[in-house]
This record gives sequence, structure tokens and C-alpha cells, in this order.
Amino acid sequence: MRKNINLIATRKSPLALKQTEMVRACLAEMLPDEQFENLELSTKVDERLNWSLEQRGGIGLFTKELEDALLSGRAELAIHSAKDMPTVSAAGLATAGFLPRARVNDVLVHRSDCASPQTIASSSPRRRAQVGLLFPAAEWTTIRGNVGTRLRKIAKGECDASLLAAAGLDRLEITAHAGLNFVELSVAQVVPAPGQAAIAVQCRVEELPKYQDLFCAHTKLAVSFEKAFLRRLGSGCQIPVGAYYSDGRFSIYHPEVGHKDFEITLNSLDQIEPELDIIMKELALQ
Repeated sequence: MRKNINLIATRKSPLALKQTEMVRACLAEMLPDEQFENLELSTKVDERLNWSLEQRGGIGLFTKELEDALLSGRAELAIHSAKDMPTVSAAGLATAGFLPRARVNDVLVHRSDCASPQTIASSSPRRRAQVGLLFPAAEWTTIRGNVGTRLRKIAKGECDASLLAAAGLDRLEITAHAGLNFVELSVAQVVPAPGQAAIAVQCRVEELPKYQDLFCAHTKLAVSFEKAFLRRLGSGCQIPVGAYYSDGRFSIYHPEVGHKDFEITLNSLDQIEPELDIIMKELALQ
């Protein structure tokens, strides 16, 4: 009997394809009577490497074309890095769930001959703000490209260092590169972006009942909390905010209050807004 074929919208980068492969492996186990294949798409931001992500607003730049494929019916699902997703879903779309989260840490990748980098490349205000506290004398620049391209650019001397997500390096099985050192930064040093290291599966609202119970409930709870915090601030990834929930601890970074930790036992989604009411009152950010 021929299986029903469903298309999954994904970007074409090696990391995006790896993440989609991971989702397909999960779906093959959970929905063995269904068949899923890739619909590989280019986004405008992938095609325009001269664009400044900071000036263009960041959030939504990596998701729009994939969401359009869902809304038009060309794809059944779309796969995103959760940190790239807006805090509010587009009309007609929903987040079906998340794969189990990987390491959330940022990694400082620097040239082996430059232990104290003078030029660090990153378009992330969050990384600039927090890593800037570790290297206050460093100047900031930008480099674009996929993970492999960025590593080559650092090694060639286009900058002394850059920041990459540990989860992306792990998924691509990159543990070393000639001429470079990899230094994992702790959450206490650099709080990750809301949703960092989580792979999100997006669907149309009417398809949500089919998929919503297939994925990791723990990751869904944590990422929903982090994204709700970001939404309370009325902000996307282009202001320097970090938020990470795990094992009863909520760690944040905001330039007005610095690094803060809160002890919170979060067991259900309906706890999120009341807990955030308490946090926002204490932080006095609204």
C-alpha cells in the first residue's frame, strides 16, 4: 500500500537539512503509515548575504518563505530553529511541537593564535552585549554564511573570533577546525536566546491535533515560557535579551537589569502567564 506523501518545508543550509532529517526520523517512528519528504526552499535572507540582519529586524527573516509554503498548501509541515520564530504565530499557523532540546550554550570560536580576540564577529545584539562584558576592549564586526563558511572566514583572518551555537556544531558533528579553538560559554556567562537549541515543527492550525502530541512536552514548556517572556517585552531577537528555563531555574539577561535567576517550578503551560506577572513586576521592565 502506497504511503501518503507529505512535504516538509526547510531551508537548504546543511544545518537546516540536518534538523529536518532529525524531525523526519521522529515522524517515521511516530507516524509509520505516513511518508515525509523535503521541500527545500531559499529565503531572501539566505540569498542576500550582504543584508544586515540587525538592521532588517532579525525575527521572521528565516521563516517567512517556509510559512508561506504552509499557508499555500505546498507543504504539510515546516521546520525552524525555534529561536528564529516570531513570538506570535502567523494567522492560520501553529507550532506543533519541538524535538528534545540540545546544548543551549554559545561557543566562542577564536583563532588559535589569538586567545584574546580584538575583533569579534556577530550580528546578534544579545551576544554582543553579554560577550562584550567578557571582552570589553574588543571591536565588533559581522560575517555571514552557514556554519562551515563562518569557520573558514575566522580561520582566514576576517575576524579574530565569532559566536556559534553549540547545538548547531553538535548536529553538524563539528568538534574542531584547523587553526581554531572552541570555547563553550556557560549560561551564567551568556544566557541563550529564547528557544535556542530547540527544533520547532510548524503546521496549519487545522492539522494541529494530528501532530501536537508527538513531540517533547518538556521542551515545549520551556520554550513557550522563554518566548512568552520575550513577547512581554515586545521584542524580537534584535534587542539584547536572553532567556532560558531548565530544571526549576529561569535565567535571563536584559541590559537594564543584567543577569538574573529565578527559582520557578513550571509544570504546565497555564502557569506561564501568572509566573511572568510576578517576574515582570520584580524586574520593573514594563
